[in-house]
Amino acid sequence: MTAHAVPRSAAESTLISQFEAQTDFAQSPARAAAFRRFAERGLPTRRVESWHYTDLRAAMLDAAPLAPAPDAAALEAAERALAGRKRLGGARLVLINGRFVEALSDSPPAGVTLGKVDHKTPVANDPMIALAEAMSQGDCAVRVSDGAWIDEPIEIVRLVSGEGASSLYSRTEIAVGAGARVSFLETFAGAGSGVQRHALTTLALAGDASVKHAVVVEDRAELHLESQVAEIATGAELSAFGLVSGGSLVRRQLFVRLLGERAKIALGGLALLDHSRRSDTTLEVVHSAMGGTSREFYRSIVDDEAAGTFQGKVIVAAGAQKTDGAMKTQAVLLSPQAQMNAKPELEIFADDVVCGHGATVGSLDPEQVFYLRARGVPRHEAEAMLLEAFGAEAIERMEDDALAEALRAPFRAWLASRRAGPAEASP
Repeated sequence: MTAHAVPRSAAESTLISQFEAQTDFAQSPARAAAFRRFAERGLPTRRVESWHYTDLRAAMLDAAPLAPAPDAAALEAAERALAGRKRLGGARLVLINGRFVEALSDSPPAGVTLGKVDHKTPVANDPMIALAEAMSQGDCAVRVSDGAWIDEPIEIVRLVSGEGASSLYSRTEIAVGAGARVSFLETFAGAGSGVQRHALTTLALAGDASVKHAVVVEDRAELHLESQVAEIATGAELSAFGLVSGGSLVRRQLFVRLLGERAKIALGGLALLDHSRRSDTTLEVVHSAMGGTSREFYRSIVDDEAAGTFQGKVIVAAGAQKTDGAMKTQAVLLSPQAQMNAKPELEIFADDVVCGHGATVGSLDPEQVFYLRARGVPRHEAEAMLLEAFGAEAIERMEDDALAEALRAPFRAWLASRRAGPAEASP
């Protein structure tokens, strides 16, 4: 049987040309190796199990031109945009078109330093992570010293400047020292409908570190591809949450390794989908040591002709006895055309564990809607109240008042936009 090579797509050919045109990238052995790893596999298709519901090769018809470095006009526009954004109170770090901009960023708090990303070690075995490693521009590394307790969240704002189609790549490396405590909020904003965004964030937690990390995707990017890779050492704890209220096609993929004993993670998210938008959350959690605890709790609200996907795989290695794992995904569909794909999985190679998973997909409870309508609440307002309660339960698991409020704001804005839509006229 003769094997036939699959011809490169237009997007893959453009990506090769873009990489070769960046001479500083092509001359970097680490970047060149990363791009080879991407080129060998190409853009993922439905034949790749973890991409079964998001055929990126079919969706990405071509790669948009690389976004330029921000000029003076872009910096002024970004400064105005930042002035209109509510601050969390802590330090704010700003990236524009994937590049860290020191002039618009605050000085980090005591115990936190900024530096350059180390490109020497491959991050994970994923083609889109390899592409981000190869193409990232203006990388930013955040390092928290051993024992540092940072009281207020560090805000990372990723803005987009310029009109029309563009693609941008960014890489942020967060390393938290032993016994340190810190929280982060990453916000993606300012992208228009022609933007293709590739973002890579790595988190390394040393022993007994505690990190809370929240992400908000709120703009109108054509493609938002976000990868998180986390490594959790002995006794360390990570609580991470992602809220998706924007983007035409959003893919958030998380690769988490519990490397030390008694490591703990709590992953959660809320996807708010309407019109014909698509969102894909894919997790791979690996328990490699004894006594680890993992919790995954994700919810979706899907309206109109939108489609949501949740894929979660928890792997318990042979030596990871006493593992405690639980994964749950729930979705509410608000129209007959709305879709939700749910695929929770467990792979267990140890015999002394407690693990489980569950998935539910349904509509709003008509009896609850009737109860509120019978007390004079208009239908759309009744639905909004029930949806707010549904989403709020997911957000409250963040257990951080500042981060939770930062997540509630775009959630409420999405609900308000839905109330202002055509359904307002429904009886």
